[in-house]
Amino acid sequence: MRLVRLLAATALASALIGAVGAASAHSNQQAEQQARQQAKPDLSRPGSAFAPQSKPGKWATTVARTARGHLIGNPDAKGQLIEFISYTCPHCADFATRGEPALDMVLLSPGTMSLEVRPRIRNGLDVSVTLLAQCGDPAGFKARHQALMLTQADWLGKARAAPASQQAIWNRADKAGRMNAASALGLAELLARRGQSRSQLDACLADDAAAKKLIAVAAADKAEFAITVTPSFALDGKLLEGVHGWETLSPVLSARFAKPAG
Repeated sequence: MRLVRLLAATALASALIGAVGAASAHSNQQAEQQARQQAKPDLSRPGSAFAPQSKPGKWATTVARTARGHLIGNPDAKGQLIEFISYTCPHCADFATRGEPALDMVLLSPGTMSLEVRPRIRNGLDVSVTLLAQCGDPAGFKARHQALMLTQADWLGKARAAPASQQAIWNRADKAGRMNAASALGLAELLARRGQSRSQLDACLADDAAAKKLIAVAAADKAEFAITVTPSFALDGKLLEGVHGWETLSPVLSARFAKPAG
């Protein structure tokens, strides 16, 4: 009887040892899998191969006007991203909210990549808002761009709720229509509260030559890159097919700028 109990106890102990060993092996496998996952470059995770430098540069605050927009970052960066946006495009506002801050921290600040923001003119209201975004010192472009994008839901909601007769005035995009839109939707006031002079804003809105140039350069970009929707992106001079937001752009950049293993 003792022998039977001894054998049973021995069998139970062996089973427990085997279970513990299996659990330990499974735990090790999970840890290895998690480590591999964390090692993958991911713009959304600072601990990945996209970890910013311990002392990142200040390229994200460097802005220059270009022939077709504004260039943010190191002009000699190894990678160049062009962002084609419309200020009346909700998906563009979403990208400005979620994608641009990550690009600033991880790729622009260290000087790894530059970002050129180019406007797409889809309607008359786009002309008015883009003139305001580009109004003034290039160094202030990012602040104006972000202010207009992050408040888009408010002023675009007002525009959509406006009578059709007023919308028609804004869509003419002539001097009177541009001034009317900026006043009625609070766009000029928004930037004036940030310290820009009303006289400068009014002068930008009244600039017919600048308005015509916006329409012309947007048409040139559409013809050169075959842009059909916004936002769209070109990386190193080539349009990224099917990439129209942060979810689809992030993996492309992860592959392009991943640090070599080891």
